[in-house]
Amino acid sequence: MNRYFVIDTNVLVAGLLTAHADSPVARILDGMLTAAFPFVVSEALLAEYHAVLVRPKLCKLHGLSVAEIDLILTDIARHAIVLNPSSEINNHVAPDLGDQFLWDLLAARADLVLVTGDKLLLQDALMQDRVILPHTFVAQWGH
Repeated sequence: MNRYFVIDTNVLVAGLLTAHADSPVARILDGMLTAAFPFVVSEALLAEYHAVLVRPKLCKLHGLSVAEIDLILTDIARHAIVLNPSSEINNHVAPDLGDQFLWDLLAARADLVLVTGDKLLLQDALMQDRVILPHTFVAQWGH
């Protein structure tokens, strides 16, 4: 089965902040910007990317303007498959209710895999085969 990936906000942010271009998170971000692998976003995920990246504390760290952030997110959205799943199709509650939109997205298609560094999401027993770490993604799919 072909796999499509959902890249969690923490991976995207880490990719922007790392000074190591060969790190898994940097390679994933570069892959998103160059359409090197198939990935999926939703309007809710794009909104979270934006909300987190424009936080003043993070802006000081990454040094990007809101306009530059918007350009990066536009490029990401342009390369992504955009789904807007209904929470009505999902009967699985996320371990963190703030991440329910990610579980709703995973429920939309059986071929989706979440790439995250969030330990709480990684520990969810029902989603264990559908949630992986960034270094696992890079090791398995070579991005």
